[in-house]
Amino acid sequence: MSEDVNARLGFDAGMEGRAGPHLSAAVCFRLIQALARRQRAAMDRALEDAGVTTQQAALLTTIGPGGAPSLSEAAAALQTSYQNIKQLAAALERKGLLETRRDPADRRIQRLAQSPTCAAFWASRDPDDYAAVGGMFQALSPDELGELQALLAKLFNSPPHPAG
Repeated sequence: MSEDVNARLGFDAGMEGRAGPHLSAAVCFRLIQALARRQRAAMDRALEDAGVTTQQAALLTTIGPGGAPSLSEAAAALQTSYQNIKQLAAALERKGLLETRRDPADRRIQRLAQSPTCAAFWASRDPDDYAAVGGMFQALSPDELGELQALLAKLFNSPPHPAG
């Protein structure tokens, strides 16, 4: 690992000794966190003109046309809290991109659905948004990007390991 990356990730000189055989995993963990923050900030800037955040856009994409997940299902899909989804949904409803509906079988459950204007919103956004995401990975060749995708999918599909 280069000294520049080491310093930017906040590793000190003694980290290698303390991390022992887990140093590479610790570096990967911090790199993923740092990249996630950087990518989210870049996407927030790309979406700024549309008046939505990356988190709001992620919620819209989990619903999809014809989908109607509950708030709890959406929270599980995005691995966030029910309260966070409720706040995101309220903001998107005010913007006219999402509708909340009571479940007819269980009135206690709120379901989320894309509004009629949501498809038009994505149709106007998709080419530029995909290009923005592509630009975030321009440092990688197509083969490297495929390898990264496979490795990240492998991590994502493995069960989380408890700390300790």
